[in-house]
Amino acid sequence: MSLGFNGITSGMQDLSRLSKARTRSISPENYTGAVGGGARCELADGFARNAARELGKGWKVNPFIVIPAGKTWEIASIDGPGVIQHIWLTPTGSWRSTILRIYWDGQEQPSVECPIGDFFCSGWGTYAQLSSLAVCVNPGSAFNCYWSMPFARHCRMTLENRADKDVNMYYQITYALTEVAPDQAYFHAQFRRVNPLPYKEVYTLLDGVRGQGQYVGTYMAWGVNNNGWWGEGEIKFYMDGDEEYPTICGTGTEDYFCGSYDFEDPVTHDRYVPFSTPYSGLNQVITPNTLYRSQFRFGLYRWHITDPIRFEKDLRVTIQALGWRSGGRYLPLQDDIASVAYWYQALPTAPFPPLPDRDSLEVI
Repeated sequence: MSLGFNGITSGMQDLSRLSKARTRSISPENYTGAVGGGARCELADGFARNAARELGKGWKVNPFIVIPAGKTWEIASIDGPGVIQHIWLTPTGSWRSTILRIYWDGQEQPSVECPIGDFFCSGWGTYAQLSSLAVCVNPGSAFNCYWSMPFARHCRMTLENRADKDVNMYYQITYALTEVAPDQAYFHAQFRRVNPLPYKEVYTLLDGVRGQGQYVGTYMAWGVNNNGWWGEGEIKFYMDGDEEYPTICGTGTEDYFCGSYDFEDPVTHDRYVPFSTPYSGLNQVITPNTLYRSQFRFGLYRWHITDPIRFEKDLRVTIQALGWRSGGRYLPLQDDIASVAYWYQALPTAPFPPLPDRDSLEVI
């Protein structure tokens, strides 16, 4: 399957084809991705200088960075044209306190703004293995992103540390320098959180998108505050002038995430069954205990890789939070809901809503 780049294709059948694309990689051992620029850090300048003190230059002197509290570190500045192919990252500290931002072609407005945990489908700050085509989370806290991210002129990535303590960050960004077709759109990801959701209000995953593009994925960190089933709500896609009624309307939360019947064990009917597939999953179920974990919390993802939702002018995405109450009636829920919406669109990027402050992001 071609991605539309000169010499950049996907699928094992294409791996044997020759290409003029040039592979580069940025890491703490090569901050710029320069040709022959790896493993050049002087011993005195490396963050691992103590471990490498008997071996010297070239021996894993600088495999990570330390981002000071309250500071932002630019982890990539790449002149295009090119395409980001893989991001691997493993952090320390709170995953909600480090903010990933990606800027395309010199824009002041980021096209990606998201806590690193949520961007990599790990919104609750605890490890849950995930195997999908777009994102993989592997032991012990290895975050991998495989979304293709083409850019014409420039890519800039930063990590902001909002915590009171320094954080160590291991990362590697692999990309190809290659021509990019003029019809390639730019990758976007936007984080939102509401805690609690006001009574009878719908949760908005995305709004204010202008221009042409396609919606390609959803991650949700959903914490329930009631007993009983919580996933009766419908997801709705309002596009290209839709106002009161959407063009696309789902039939239930577990239906949208490609499950059914409450994600329950169909034999015992007494537990949730986590699952992780290439396109969708309930990869995390945090079960209450008898002391400090008082509510169920869930991590869910749905990738529109084979079924992108294409729009021409604008897009808004909402989801209802619905459970059950007496008399077989729906109960509008007041849950703790966070999300990441992933989409591609033509530039410019419309301004995002302000990111919540540190306390409003915190998982408690």
